Parts: sequence; structure tokens; C-alpha cells
Amino acid sequence: MIEIGLNRVRKNFGFKNVLSGASLEIHTGERAALVGRNGTGKSTILKLIAGEETPDSGVVSLRRGARRGVLWQIPPLREPGTTVEEALKEPFSELFAMERRMRELEPRLGGDEKLLQEYSALSERYALEGGYEMEERSSKVIGGFRLSPLLSREYNALSGGQKTVVNLAAAVLPGPDILLLDEPTNHLDMETLEWFEDFLSKYRGTVVLVSHDRWFLDRVATRTILLEGGCCESFPGGYSKAMELREKELLEEFQQYKTQQKKIEAMKASIKRFREWGALNKNNPSFYRKAKELEKRLEKLELLERPQLEKPKLPISFEGSRTGSEVLRLRDFSLTLGDKALFRGAELLVRERDRLCLMGPNGSGKTSLIRALLGELPYGGEIRLNPSVQLGYIPQEIRFLSETETVLEAFRREIPSGEGQARGLLAKYFFRAGDVFKRAGSLSGGEKVLLKLLILLQRQVNLLILDEPTNHIDVETREMLEEALSEYRGTLLFVSHDRYFIHKTATRAVYVRGGRIETAGV
Repeated sequence: MIEIGLNRVRKNFGFKNVLSGASLEIHTGERAALVGRNGTGKSTILKLIAGEETPDSGVVSLRRGARRGVLWQIPPLREPGTTVEEALKEPFSELFAMERRMRELEPRLGGDEKLLQEYSALSERYALEGGYEMEERSSKVIGGFRLSPLLSREYNALSGGQKTVVNLAAAVLPGPDILLLDEPTNHLDMETLEWFEDFLSKYRGTVVLVSHDRWFLDRVATRTILLEGGCCESFPGGYSKAMELREKELLEEFQQYKTQQKKIEAMKASIKRFREWGALNKNNPSFYRKAKELEKRLEKLELLERPQLEKPKLPISFEGSRTGSEVLRLRDFSLTLGDKALFRGAELLVRERDRLCLMGPNGSGKTSLIRALLGELPYGGEIRLNPSVQLGYIPQEIRFLSETETVLEAFRREIPSGEGQARGLLAKYFFRAGDVFKRAGSLSGGEKVLLKLLILLQRQVNLLILDEPTNHIDVETREMLEEALSEYRGTLLFVSHDRYFIHKTATRAVYVRGGRIETAGV
């Protein structure tokens, strides 16, 4: 059964054409992943399905009576004083109202036929909408998302990651027929993420999700929908399988393109020959006629575009100084934040050219450890950096000194250079032509990472520290970043929950647990 349909949908925002005749069908029980570059319309399709946007033309249809649950990427604020428990009860507001009305009616039923009919209708609807399973479902979801310690806390005082988890739980609690998820894995730690994958794989409804987490997509998605050029192309299976099929498709298209180009060259050669023969045979009209016929056929030929087979790459040029075998050592390291002891007697050794991933649950102290390394937090014990270390850091939230500066101005302030030289370097990182005049504060997450990485590499840093570098960047940029880091010849220390990125990038991993730093498998 078709649960969701888009038929020739067009959607513009101002002068920007986002969807241009997009069509797709998602069937009941499918878990469909929308993938594509930033700005290709993934979140727009979610908003169209959720009813928060309307198409400029075309049709968006849902199965009659289908209930929707939505998680948006940016968590909403709630009324001051609202607790997490109250936020989690919001999706059940209608069921609670029905329950109260049923309790009111019960003592008055007697022989009143009208009240009996109202009670019977309420009871049937309450059961149909899952009222009797509400408590069991709440307990399961709250336990799975480990929200019990947060229930009494004020929602607005939570961190961004905690708000994401609460809103994710609120979206799935009522058991909607259609679950719409916009970047649901951002800020989820490994344990919660694995629980959520298992939850979704057993989910009975239809799921439509936008995510840049390729490991998650491979485990969860039963269909992958690629958005490109304002249109949709559907592939069976998760992300990796879809990209394999897409690559085969591109190779076939390239072969068709080459065949057509050979045909065009042959036709042009024939036209030239016929004209030459016509001239040699005293302007024989039959040769000119044949040449004209071929020219008309050539004009009517529908030209195939040359498929882009080569993936874009970031040039990495590293000429920084060697650091010696020991780059960083922690001895008897301790760190307390507020009243919480994050580290007690922790030890860590990072060697030259290590590609070390720092793992652990949210709140375990990974970012705080980095801040201590940078001298931003007081600590106990010893942090020893090799004297020859040139340290570069890319934080989770990248900000520039002036958010109103252009990309070109921000780069030249950090790396003194002539305009021509600066634009040449920026072009290699995909800031071409007018892109260099974008405001730094308006850049996408991926663009900010690329600009920051380019600046750091010009300083020849030999210890690069990254804190969740793949958050908020699209898959294509992630793959470019992985490729670039594989060629980096310095030492790399990074925090990430992106298992695909970890698998491709790390040579070693450690796990923060109970105030200690333990060796972990990659």
C-alpha cells in the first residue's frame, strides 16, 4: 500500500529552485532515507509530508487517516518551567483528555443511554489510539533513551543534545503511522544510537528520515532516495548498496555518452565528406542533399550529458615539522566540572602519526578533555605536549572572529596573503568565484569545516584535534574529509560518534569510562 506519494512536485524559495518535478512513492512499513548534498531539498520533502510546507505545483498525498510524528533538526523551546516529563506527555494530550472524560462519566453511567454511547465511543477510540499501551510504551522508550534521570529537570535548561533525545522520544512515543526524522542521530552517543537503530528496525510504521550517518543508514534504511537536480531517484537497500547501484548506473550512462559521442563524430565526418565530394563533382546536389539530411538528424539528436564519475577531492599538503615519537602524554590526569568529577587518575599516550579516536557516552568528558589540552580548563596531574607540536583545533561549533566578514576576508586575516593567492587556495576547497564573498556566519556546517581545515593546513599544524567534525555536514563533504585526512601526515586526535568516519579514519581508539581512559577496538 502506498503510504506517501509525491507527484511532479515543484518548490521554490525565492529565486532558488529546490524541487523541480520530484516524484516518489513510499510504501507502508518502508524505512526510506533521503540523501543528497545540502540544499537539494531533503528537509523540504519532510516539511511537505509533515504539512508544514505546500508545493508550488504537483501533489503530495498521504494514506487516509495516517498519523504523523516529527523530529526536526533544531529543537523547539517550550514554556518556562516545563519539565522533561511534561514534555514527554505532550504527544498524549488527547489521550489524557479522553481518560479524564471517561473517569468523569463512569460514576454517572447508570441507565443513561446517551452517556453510555459517549463512554463506549470514547473507550473504543482510546483503545484504537493506544491508550491502554501508553504506560508500557512510555516506560520502554524512556528506558531506551535513558531519560529517567532527566524527567524532573526543566526542558529549556537541557543541552542541545539532551533536547534532541527528548524530542526524539516524544516523536516516537505515540507510535505514529509515519515517523519523519530530520538528522535524528546528531548528538546521540553510541549506546543510545545502537538502541535507536534496533528500535527503528522493529518499528511497525513507515519511517522517512534524513541523515548523513552512513552506518546508521546502512543498518536502518530499506530504501534510499537520492535527491539531485531537484528530482528523486530511488534505490533498494541502505546507503552503501544504493551508492554501488548508482555507480554502476553512472558507468552505464558514461558508456552511452561515449557511444553517442562516437556517433556524432562519425556523422560530422560524413557531413564533411559529402560536402567535399559535392565540391569535387561540380557541385553535385545529391551530395549536398545527403549532407543536409545528416545535419538535420544531428540537430534533432537529444544530446546526453557527460556523467561526473570523478569524486571531488581536497588537496592536502603537509610540510610541518616532525614531533618525535611522543606527541602527547597524560599522567594521573584529573578534571572536575562543577560538582562532577570527569577524570580521576587517567593516563593517555599519543604517538606521532597516531590517528586516535576518543570515544565515550555523552557527558563523559571528551570535549572537556580537549578544552584542558587547549588550556581552557584547570586540571590536576600532568599534560605533556611535545615542544615541537603545532596544534590546530576544529571545534563542534565553528565560529569566526567576525561573522560578518566574507570568506576571503576571514581567510586573509588568518593567513596574510595577496587576493589572487588567497582565491587560488580557496578555490581548491570549493570556494570559487562569488562563493568567496559569502559571509562567514552564513556558511553551512560543511563549508565552515572546509574553511577552518584550509586555514589550519596553511599553518602546517602537526597535531590536528577535531571535535565531532562530521556533525551538520553532508555525506559528500564527509567523504572528501575522510579522503583528505587519509593523506594527512601529522598526528590526529578526534572525537566522533560517526562509526563510518571512525572506521575509515582511526588507526586506534580509546574509550572514556568511569573517569578513566581505556583502550577500545576500532
